[in-house]
Amino acid sequence: MDLGVILTQERIDRLVGAGAWPNRIILDYLDDALARDPARPAVTDYNGETNQSTTISYGELDRLSRRLGLALIELGVEPGDVVSLQLPNWWQFSALHLACARIGAITNPLMPIFRERELTFMLGFGESKVVIAPHSFRGFEYKPMIEGIRGDLPNLKHTFYVDGGGDDDFANALLNQSLEDGDDAAAILAARRPGPNDVNELIYTSGTTGQPKGVMHTANSTFGHLSAWIKHHDLSNGDKIFMASPLAHQTGFLYAILQPMMLGIEVVLLDRWSAPVGVELMQDHACTFTMGATPFLSDLVEMPKVETFDLSKLRTFVSAGAPIPPALVQKAAANFSFKVLSGWGMTECACPTICDPGDGAEKVWTSDGAPLPHSEVIVQRPDGSAAGQNEEGVLKVRGASMFVGYLKKPELHGTDDDGWFDTGDQAFMHPDGYIRITGRAKDIIIRGGENIPVVEVEDVLYRHPAVAEVAVVGIPDERLGELGCAFVTVQPGSSLALDEMIRYLDDIGTAKQYWPEHLEIVDELPRTPSGKIQKFKLREMAEAFKRVKP
Repeated sequence: MDLGVILTQERIDRLVGAGAWPNRIILDYLDDALARDPARPAVTDYNGETNQSTTISYGELDRLSRRLGLALIELGVEPGDVVSLQLPNWWQFSALHLACARIGAITNPLMPIFRERELTFMLGFGESKVVIAPHSFRGFEYKPMIEGIRGDLPNLKHTFYVDGGGDDDFANALLNQSLEDGDDAAAILAARRPGPNDVNELIYTSGTTGQPKGVMHTANSTFGHLSAWIKHHDLSNGDKIFMASPLAHQTGFLYAILQPMMLGIEVVLLDRWSAPVGVELMQDHACTFTMGATPFLSDLVEMPKVETFDLSKLRTFVSAGAPIPPALVQKAAANFSFKVLSGWGMTECACPTICDPGDGAEKVWTSDGAPLPHSEVIVQRPDGSAAGQNEEGVLKVRGASMFVGYLKKPELHGTDDDGWFDTGDQAFMHPDGYIRITGRAKDIIIRGGENIPVVEVEDVLYRHPAVAEVAVVGIPDERLGELGCAFVTVQPGSSLALDEMIRYLDDIGTAKQYWPEHLEIVDELPRTPSGKIQKFKLREMAEAFKRVKP
């Protein structure tokens, strides 16, 4: 498969020479951790399906990842092949990414919420050879779904399910032989060890122009970012990370799989967000760092009797993906010792801007941070000239954390000759270099920190027989940031109710998180003289549906 990677030798030499790229892969950091203490816990997960906790040490993670890597080789996985992981926050995710790294395969994280429609495109476009999913998660069985679409996926050779039993059970199929003890095991793995500039992650964005784009990253583009990030937050071998954000989201992948490995520390994983459970885990494991969308922070800060828990070890809660309400920052500052920090990022470039731990509370709720070392941002007018201070314009970014292209779509790279990537976001810059995101040129809704691809949702709804026209916009929501609102004109003689719309989206296999929470039937959609739908007017109308917490 021709990936369409865009990575020049000039960029490699420049970033390595500047110390921005460490020129190491995840296995190098694993070796460091093993040299220090192989018995140290690496991953502790809390599986809501089995109500069991599993702790895997660095030594065990090393052994399991070798076994899994060799098992994947026996299945025919070659360097550059895609292995898709539609897994919750379970230890298997970390072990499988390490296994892929050992054999030069590309890890493809897939959100557990994805259903037939999303998976058919993503697995097909990425030519995934192997898929590993839960047998069941949150009341949904994955095997019937995945097996039901295999006929449309000629490259998909193997599917396995965690805790499913039978021949396609993950453990039965991939862990039942001690392949790592074979005489030639070390040589086989060494021959396939990838380099720091080989693509090792394929993760899809939420599409804004029809279909999602496959963002490609390397060890250098991810660990280059994390090198600056870890220094910024003063993280060390003595820290411990808590993560409830999905590992299949770039937040979880970067800061709960790669970051702990880089530091050689333990990560505590929660597979379904619950403030009471999360607070108890952070207390019991003395976690020092966490990161999540604004709703996670809101639920934690406003949890009843939260003061009875000891969160004194927690130093940092990074919240990105949506503006943080001032009252929330103030409440956290008044009642907790941890510092809330706001930041901005994208799948394509991680989180290159972040507030400083020494910033005051007002800076946190009025900005989205300043660039990390080896990252830069600029704000430009539509004509390409530099916007003035506090003048809104197009946000562009460049630096060590930038991706290396969209899978098979090099023409969409959106990066100029000077390395500036057009984010599609609108922003302004404070005099001190901090930025503030003010809107989005790209048409998406950010719901609980997750990008909801409006164009995809509209495309699906247009196919409903009762729908004549549809436009989806965001409704402001104090907890989740935004909810979805579908404005619909119906066909003559037809009608459409919210419950009917939801059943339709469910029946065709659309991810639940994409379902609009509100349906508004209108006689006509507002348009410009040229016929373009005026979404700003619909957003003004949607303000009336805003939900306010009591």
